[in-house]
Amino acid sequence: MVDVLAEESPTGQLTMEFNKWYLILIAAAALACFTVSLTLCGFCKLLFGKWRRKSGSTEKNPREFEDVEPAPEKRRWSTKPLLTKDSTIRFEQPKRRMTSEAVQPDLFTNSSSMSSLGESLGLLSQASLSATVPLEENLGRINFTLRYQFTEQTLEVRVIKAQALPAKDFSGTSDPFVKILLLPDKKTKLETQVKRKNLNPVWNETFLFQDYPYAKVQERILHMQVLDYDRFSRNDPIGEVNQPLSEVDLTQETVLWKSLVPSKKSSGKLGSILLSLCCSPASNRVTIIIIKCQNLMAKDISGKSDPYVKIWHTYKSKKIEKVKTSIKYSTLNPVYNESFVFNVQLERLRDTMFVITVMDKDKLSRNDVIGGLILGPRSSPSEQEHWNNMLQKPRTPVAQWHVLKDMS
Repeated sequence: MVDVLAEESPTGQLTMEFNKWYLILIAAAALACFTVSLTLCGFCKLLFGKWRRKSGSTEKNPREFEDVEPAPEKRRWSTKPLLTKDSTIRFEQPKRRMTSEAVQPDLFTNSSSMSSLGESLGLLSQASLSATVPLEENLGRINFTLRYQFTEQTLEVRVIKAQALPAKDFSGTSDPFVKILLLPDKKTKLETQVKRKNLNPVWNETFLFQDYPYAKVQERILHMQVLDYDRFSRNDPIGEVNQPLSEVDLTQETVLWKSLVPSKKSSGKLGSILLSLCCSPASNRVTIIIIKCQNLMAKDISGKSDPYVKIWHTYKSKKIEKVKTSIKYSTLNPVYNESFVFNVQLERLRDTMFVITVMDKDKLSRNDVIGGLILGPRSSPSEQEHWNNMLQKPRTPVAQWHVLKDMS
C-alpha cells in the first residue's frame, strides 16, 4: 500500500523521470567519447604514416610477425643481382623504319616474273616501263597439204588437223572450223565442218580451186583462218595463217605445219592484262590479283575508257560468285593492284574456271565489253600454262601477261 501511494505521489513521478533522462545522457556521453576516441586514433595513424613515408623508415612492428612463420624463399633462376635503390631502369624504344611492300611480296622470289611485276608495280623506271611488251599468246597450229594439178589447172588444199587451240567458250572448249581464201580474191570462200567441243580437231577435208593457171596461183596467198563457231553471235576468230604460194613447191604434195597468229582484225586491238594467281591448298583458297591493263580499246567519244575488271567464279560451267575491281576513269592503261580470294576446295579445281572480263563503265547506257579471258585447266594454252604454274608452285603468286580476247 505504501509503494502504491509512493508511485502515485508527484515526488515519485519526478524521481523516475529524472532517472530516465540521466541514463540517456550517460549513454550519449559514452557514445560521444567513443566516437571522439576513434576519430583521434585514425587521425594519429594518418599523421604517423605520413611521417614514416617522409622519414624513409622501413622499421616494421615486431608484433605483426611474432607468431607468423617466415615465408619460404623463392628460387630465382636469374644470376643477375637485384636492383638496388639507387639503380635505374632505362627503356629504349627501337628505331622505327617505314617499309613498303608489294601486293605480292613472295612474287619476287621467282626470277622469271621479277621484271614483269616490278614494272607493273612501278618499281622500275618509266623508261623501262614504257618498253614493257606483253608476251605473245600461243594460239595453236594447223596442219595442211598443198598440191597443184597441172592437167586440170586446179589447186588442191587438204586441211588435216589443228592442235592446241585456245578455248573460247565458258565450258573451256571451242567449236572450231577453218575458212579458206586465195588472197587477194575474197569472193570464193570455202569452209570446213565445225568440230564441236574440240581443241585438237581433225578434219581431213580437201578443197579444190579450179581454173587457176599456174602463173596465177603463184601470185596468190593462201589465207586460212580458224574460227570458233557461235550459234547466237558472230564467230570468234582464234587465229590465222597466210602462206604465199610462190614459196611452196606445188609440183608435188607438200605437208606444212604452221603456227596460228592473231587475226589482223583483233590483234593488239583489245589490249592486254597482267594478273597474278596463287593457290593455297591447306586453306582451300585461290587468290587472283588484278595488277594492271595495257593499251585497252577506247570505248568513249573522248578516245578513252572507264575500265574495270569483272571476275566470275564458275564450277562445272555454273556461275557461283562475281567480284569487281574499282573503276579507273579516262584511261587506257589502268593500274589496280587489287586482290580477290575465292574459296575453292582442292578436289574441285579440275572443274573450276575463272572468267575475267574487262568492262567499260557507262552511266547512260549498258556497260561495254572490252575483252577478256578464261583461266582454268581447260582454257587456251597461254591461260592453261598460267594455271598449271599456279598449281606447281603452291602459296607462291605467279604473274603473267594475257592478251584480251573478244568476249562479246
